[in-house]
Amino acid sequence: MAGDFGQLEAALGGLLAQLEPGARRTLARELAKRLRQSQQRRIAAQLNPDGTPYAPRKPQLRKKQGRIRRQMFAKLRTARFLKTQASAESAVVGFTGQVERMARVHQFGLRARVRRGGPEAQYPTRELLGFSDADRAAIEEMLLDHLAR
Repeated sequence: MAGDFGQLEAALGGLLAQLEPGARRTLARELAKRLRQSQQRRIAAQLNPDGTPYAPRKPQLRKKQGRIRRQMFAKLRTARFLKTQASAESAVVGFTGQVERMARVHQFGLRARVRRGGPEAQYPTRELLGFSDADRAAIEEMLLDHLAR
């Protein structure tokens, strides 16, 4: 994902390096916060970064009746689990704790146990984190706006 911003870094890297570390950290914090918001909206809409919808859930083969969950990843996208970190060198948006494993399984479409001691299942790829074209444009706009001040 770092390669996605090669042209932007080449054009603005020198200007960003001239900023004070405190100003870069502030910019990184704002950037991470905005990225987390856009990721939360995209996860709520159940869209991959390229705009395609998530793979639907498999039909459940159980007799037990219960509440149907209509929203995938509802708790996962909250600020409690989707954390931001910012420093003078970087801005990071990612999952923490136990949900990090679950998010990785869905992000890359891996095999995992459905529940402890239960059967393993192959999960389809559902990209929870990633840069959309709108994210790239917002980052570029935010950087240029900050440098213009």
